[in-house]
Parts: sequence; C-alpha cells; structure tokens
Amino acid sequence: RFVGRVRFIAACIALFALVLVGRLYVIQIVQGETFSERADHQYVHAGQSLYDRGSIFFEDKDGNLVSGATLKSGFIIALNPQFIENPESTYQVLESAVKMPKEEFLKRATKTDDPYEEVARKVDPSVIGPIEEKEVPGVQLFKERWRFYPGGALAAQAVGFVGYDQGDTLEGRYGLERYYEHVLSRNDSGSYVNFFAEVFGDLNKAIFERSLGEEGDLITSIEPSVQIFLERSLREVHSTWSSAHTGGIILDPKTGEVYALAAEPGFNANELEKADSAKVFSNPLVENVYEMGSIIKPIAMAAGIDAGAVTANSMYTDKGYIEVADAKIGNFDGKARGYVSMQEVLSQSLNTGMVHVVKEMGTDVFSQYLQKLAIGEETGIDLPNEAHGLVDNIKNGGPVEYATAAFGQGIALTPIATVRALSALANGGVPVTPHLVSKIKY
Repeated sequence: RFVGRVRFIAACIALFALVLVGRLYVIQIVQGETFSERADHQYVHAGQSLYDRGSIFFEDKDGNLVSGATLKSGFIIALNPQFIENPESTYQVLESAVKMPKEEFLKRATKTDDPYEEVARKVDPSVIGPIEEKEVPGVQLFKERWRFYPGGALAAQAVGFVGYDQGDTLEGRYGLERYYEHVLSRNDSGSYVNFFAEVFGDLNKAIFERSLGEEGDLITSIEPSVQIFLERSLREVHSTWSSAHTGGIILDPKTGEVYALAAEPGFNANELEKADSAKVFSNPLVENVYEMGSIIKPIAMAAGIDAGAVTANSMYTDKGYIEVADAKIGNFDGKARGYVSMQEVLSQSLNTGMVHVVKEMGTDVFSQYLQKLAIGEETGIDLPNEAHGLVDNIKNGGPVEYATAAFGQGIALTPIATVRALSALANGGVPVTPHLVSKIKY
C-alpha cells in the first residue's frame, strides 16, 4: 500500500509538472511575443490593447517567404498638459516626431483640463530615444502596433487591407484580409486568465484549447517577381490605351494556384487616403462581369474538336458574314477570307468560323460543354464578393444566342471565371479551383 501511494503521488507530481511545462511552452513560445510586449508595462497605459493579427506571406520560386502583410511597431506621443512646464520648449523636443503645426500643438499643450492629448501616432522607434532621454514633464510615450504592407501597392487587390468597420473594430475589409478574417484575427483575452484557477476548473481547456484554434498566418502562391512583372506590364497597357480597367491573372492550370493577380488602377495599402476613389479597393477580376469577347473562341473551338465536329485542318468558306436564323453575323472587319482552316479561324479571330463550329457540333452539344466548364458559375476562389456570370442568354436562348456566345458576346463572365475555363485547355479538359492561399501556418 505504501509503495502504491508513493507511486500515485509521484504520478500526480509528474502530471502537474507536465502541465506546468506545457503551459510554460505556451507562454514562452506560442504567446511569447505577446507577453514580451506586455512586459514593457511602462509603455502601455491602462486599458490599452496592443493590436495583433496574423501575417500574409508571398512565396518565391525557391520557396522563400516574402512578407506581404505584417505588423509594424512604433509609439504614440501624448501630452498631459497639467504637467507641462514650458509648451514652447516641449514642442522643440518633440518637433522631429510631431507633424502637426506648432499652433495646433501649443493649443493642445495648454488644455490643462484634459489629462490626455495625443499629438503623434505611428512614430518610428528611432525617434523616441532622444525624446525619452530628456524626460520632459507631461510627455507620455505608449507603444502601438498597426497593419503594414511592405510591398505597398504590390498585389493590393489580392491582399486587401485592414480598416474600421462599424465603430472602432479593426478587421479585414477587402481581399485575403477579409476572406480569411477568421484565421488572421487574434483574440488575446485568454492569455491573461489566471492559469492556476483554470487548471482546477478545466484541465483540458487550460492546456490544449488555449493553444489550438483557427488562428494562423497565410502563405500564398503569389510569386513576388511574377507579380511585379505583371503589374509593370499592366501599367504600360493602361497608360497606352487609357482603359477604364486593365487586369491580368497568371495561374497554374493544373493546380489552380494563382501566381499573380492585379488590376489597374491600383492603390497603396499603406496610403489609402491617396487612392483616387474607394472603387479601386474592390477587385474587378473577381467582382465584375464583362462580355469577354474573342478570348472565348479557344474554348468553343476545343469543344468542337473534342466533340469530333471539326479538326484542326477542317475547312470552311468565309464570306465575311454568316446567317443564323434571321440574323446576319459578320467578322470584326466585315471582310471575307475565302476558303480557310480552323487554325486560321483562331489566328485571324473570325466570328463566322466560330459560328460554323457551333453549327457543326449543334447547340445542345455546345451547351453541354459550357455546363461542364461551369461557364457562368462562381469559381470558389478565396477572395470575397465573387460574382456569378450572366449566361441566361444561352440557357433560354436559341441558335443566335449560342452563335454569339461562341465568340464571347451575349454572355458576361468574371475574368477569373474566364481564366478557369481557359485553364481546362491545358489540364485535359478539367477545370480547377483558383486559389491564392497554398497553406495556413496555424
């Protein structure tokens, strides 16, 4: 009995030690950064909560992670006018950090009935040292953290940004920041619960549930050099043609991983106030639909070839126009090409050739291919507010509607849905699900 009791007590001690070691791991490793910030208590005023949020990373071709969205630390400078002895000299000490006009500063520094007046936010730590050394009466320094985008405008439509929504709550507003809000947001209220009280209340919750959850960092498939190349190309096109929107998507047709996605005009996520309009924050590649035009032709041609209606060498006579039901459909330039092959139909972007292909395979067969390619449906991309296509023209239409759909008119799709359909041409006819996040680091 004595030996049994000793073993039981030893087991209890070992279990309790294991609990303590586990909790120590959580405090030092899992939540180490948070507690480190809290340790600087002289910089955190009562009731202040240091902002925390998960990171977003790009991944280059060598597997190296590049920061796309992170947190930046700095200081708030505040005044307690009741203790300011000389507002003029105080201003001289803080001038390098405070960007407001001197008159405004002096006005705030003399509000003796107000114990807290903020005069600067997001102050770089390098500026704080000299201020701290002088120990100016009435000057208060508090740490703060905020969302920062190292690339500025790089992949801004894809990444999105954090902003205030309905009051003073910061949360993701666009892009990945919004779509993965449940992963990126942090709730640190559990970090400061009395652990020992919790151990005797719910051991499982104290050890395990505190450490696990949905919180994590996003690792995306966006390749920085590819993204930079795409954005540079889009700016050139946008400038040359003065288009309302210019967009591009680079996607792996076999996996659906998006290597680059951008639209012009864009914006700098660190300088939202400089954006031309709030409209640039939304992503036209996912949220807007367009008549995509002739880039739909390869899809219709592939359907005709796969159905056995035509081959690459099939010929037809192009008169510059073709009649369907009571409609007359012409080429973009109205010119006839004579006796031409299916290859020339694509090479010269001939509308009449595409109508010929649909006639040869039949509208029912063409409709089946469009359905299998999910034309008009949402792709499921991990970005918010995806729009579905407007394809009622072919669902309820006749021969003319199918004829015009073969060259991308009469139906409206999102650019990402169009890319998904085109990707099937390089993936054995199988559409993929486009996505930007390749993994989540919990």
